[in-house]
Amino acid sequence: MRLIGMLDSPYVRRVAISLEALGVPFRHESISVFSTFDQFQAINPVVKAPTLVCDDGQCIMDSSLILQFVEAGVAGGRSLWSSDPKALQNEFRAVSLALAACEKSIQIVYERNLRPKESQYEPWVVRVTGQVLAAFSALEREVQERPQVFAGPLYQAAISSAIAWQFAQAMVASVVPAAACPGLAALSERLEQTDAFRKYPPDGPGV
Repeated sequence: MRLIGMLDSPYVRRVAISLEALGVPFRHESISVFSTFDQFQAINPVVKAPTLVCDDGQCIMDSSLILQFVEAGVAGGRSLWSSDPKALQNEFRAVSLALAACEKSIQIVYERNLRPKESQYEPWVVRVTGQVLAAFSALEREVQERPQVFAGPLYQAAISSAIAWQFAQAMVASVVPAAACPGLAALSERLEQTDAFRKYPPDGPGV
């Protein structure tokens, strides 16, 4: 399998680190949807990262669907989720917040970095900023109140939350101050020292 996309995308990095944690072999190819659009288009005409190219050449998109496919079909029964229903509910809650935080962080980055300044719509930025702050505030409460969800081996809740926090601090730190989320900051710092995170650092050209 081949994973296509730049690791400065939190979604691409989430897939890469999760595959590493699952022990699933794959080849990562750092191809940008911006600077190497044509090269990406030749692999997947939709040009969406992450793209997983399966062994038969078929492409799958969306980080959650990619990981669901991998765990269902090629992970040999290994999973980054709990089997207990209540624990799973808590993990789904954390990951849903982390992915929402990623989405809203990216929307701010795109609005500020891609849209011409004269075309930027400030009410939209204010709205998205409120959403990203709400997501991280709720995720911080999860880290503080349910530490067991983020402890132990690399599970999806910890992986996604740490990646979301690192991305926000790299791209929108002025919007999401580190002091507001000490639990997330500590989680990110701890996970960034693990082998899987160090193997796939958030390298890339950015937007």
